[in-house]
Amino acid sequence: MANRRVLVKRRKASRNIRKITRTMQLIATARFQAAYSAAVAGRPYTDKLAQLVGNLARAASGIDHPLMHQPESEKRAAVLILTSNRGLCGGYNSNVLRKATEHLDELAGRGVGCETHMIGKKGIGFFGFLGREMDSTDAEIGETVRFEKVEPLANQLIERFTAGEIDAVYVAYTKFISTARQAPVVEKLLPLEYEAASAGETGTAAQYEFSPDPQSLLSEILPATVRVRLFQSFTDAAVSEQVARMVAMKAATDAAEDMIKRLTQQYNRARQTQITMELLDIVGGANALA
Repeated sequence: MANRRVLVKRRKASRNIRKITRTMQLIATARFQAAYSAAVAGRPYTDKLAQLVGNLARAASGIDHPLMHQPESEKRAAVLILTSNRGLCGGYNSNVLRKATEHLDELAGRGVGCETHMIGKKGIGFFGFLGREMDSTDAEIGETVRFEKVEPLANQLIERFTAGEIDAVYVAYTKFISTARQAPVVEKLLPLEYEAASAGETGTAAQYEFSPDPQSLLSEILPATVRVRLFQSFTDAAVSEQVARMVAMKAATDAAEDMIKRLTQQYNRARQTQITMELLDIVGGANALA
């Protein structure tokens, strides 16, 4: 009977776990829809803006802007690392942290001084455990991704890059490619680099008439491009996190269901064995009295 009681308790615990993981899976699915809409809605604008700036820079030859200035050598770089505030999302955080750590080590190997700006509680805890230095931490921006939260951070990086305090800015995050594929990447945010697109099948460059002058246009468009690209990184990270949590909770729910089935089979065998033993005792007692 003790074995059966243990099996009953374990089966009940597995059912409770299944309820929790199933609920978390449904919550992640609902959050995924909102994050996916934001990420997909902003990507065409980001891509088209990058293409426009590339064409403008090529059409207006000789234009030099501080945000496009390529230093002769990187001496100091800022690295933003985007992680989540919550766990239970599979390898989402570990993958991006591994990618970011490799990039930081690679920069340090080239003699580049690195500033680490960590976004998200999981990344903060991981680097704190490793004893790695962090120049700034923030657990609020990624909680609910909004442009007005990301814009001050982008403006700060633009000002520091323009002032020459840093030579490059990198962003480590999980890029959302599709629902079935997300990849941890490290992308250079500053200085801006573009390959201008050709217009038409003939390969001729797009022609522009500038009003106002190209320098004024780029002075407005380039900072906006940096802000939008950084915001797109945050939205990609947010939707990738929810996808990872959906997959992790689905796997946990399936595992709990398998465990319930196995425990039910074990319970039925134990119960059948107990009934058989009781029947044997009855038959043995009846034979003894005969």
